[in-house]
Amino acid sequence: MSSSPDRSEPVLSIVAAVLNEAENIRPVCAELAESLRSLPPCEVVFVDDGSTDGTVDALLAARAEGVLPGLRVLCHDRRLGKSAALRTGIEAAHGRWIATIDGDGQDDPSEIADMLDLARNAPGRAPLVVGVRLRRRDTLSRRFATRFANGLRGRLLRDGCPDTGAPLKVFLRADFLRLPQFEGLHRFLPALLGRQGVPLLCRPVRHRNRLHGHSKYTNLNRALVGIRDLLGVMWLNNRTRLPHHITER
Repeated sequence: MSSSPDRSEPVLSIVAAVLNEAENIRPVCAELAESLRSLPPCEVVFVDDGSTDGTVDALLAARAEGVLPGLRVLCHDRRLGKSAALRTGIEAAHGRWIATIDGDGQDDPSEIADMLDLARNAPGRAPLVVGVRLRRRDTLSRRFATRFANGLRGRLLRDGCPDTGAPLKVFLRADFLRLPQFEGLHRFLPALLGRQGVPLLCRPVRHRNRLHGHSKYTNLNRALVGIRDLLGVMWLNNRTRLPHHITER
């Protein structure tokens, strides 16, 4: 076990994409530091997606002041979207396993240890483990919009996941990097990885109130973008052709 990130041979890389979360950075980093005590050698990578507040300064202070020693901070020069930020962090990560988490305090990082154990001990092909939020701490309108979107995705993609947009996920880095990059990718990992033969495991997790600030998305723009992305993923999965077995002669 390690209580601080090991950048030489981390088993796991925890990746968080953040945008204008300056007030949340310190408490989230403190919780992450505590969670590392129950994890194998691990690194933490934050990707700032073009924040216009003090998010980057807060990240650098958390590292310099010892709140989260060894924290890696990557910065986009402009806002590219959450999927692009996660891709940046995962490409730069050193761990074989990836855990994704939001930077607003709604996710409990102590859940990662059990999710990683579930992934590493699964029989057969390494799975995608999704932390399904059973009791959402969002507004009524957002819970309704999310329930509708998840239901529509489930019916059309048949991905078997009741909460595809859940931030807490654990998966193999190599599996993720085989996927094509597009904004919105992070909401469709069960369907896209499932098409590649990656099994899905769902685990209930706690969901909490946001510490500070507000969501960067409205229900309307999430719905409009989500429908477009859903049609794109349906097309992509229908056009994907993979062999069941490969033999070398």
